[in-house]
Amino acid sequence: MTYIDGFVLPLHPDKHDAYKAMAETFAREAAKLGGISIETLGDGLEPGKLTSFPQSVHAEEGENVVFSFVIWPDKATRDAGWEKIMGMPELQPQGEMPFDGKRMFWGGFNPLVGHDALDAVLASHKVEA
Repeated sequence: MTYIDGFVLPLHPDKHDAYKAMAETFAREAAKLGGISIETLGDGLEPGKLTSFPQSVHAEEGENVVFSFVIWPDKATRDAGWEKIMGMPELQPQGEMPFDGKRMFWGGFNPLVGHDALDAVLASHKVEA
């Protein structure tokens, strides 16, 4: 069954290009390992009274929020993929990161609804490896 990794992090506009380049490299490598990586940038994220995306990452003045996820065919493929990704020199931090990793959070998820649609997307996804 499909497995999803999700990530939320703050991003300042001055760092968009650096983050996008890093995310594109990650997406290419994840695709080779069977994953589909999607990166999204907040649009109309309002601060909440108790919770919100900006509050979740302690967004500072001018920062937006990135919500990204990787769709994997199953948890075993995800685990094997992450092991390879974590060992790739091109995906290791090079100099200053384009975001504050201390304010990033992530987790793995099993789909509750829509897993058939996700399975269909993955079936049509051409793995480059």
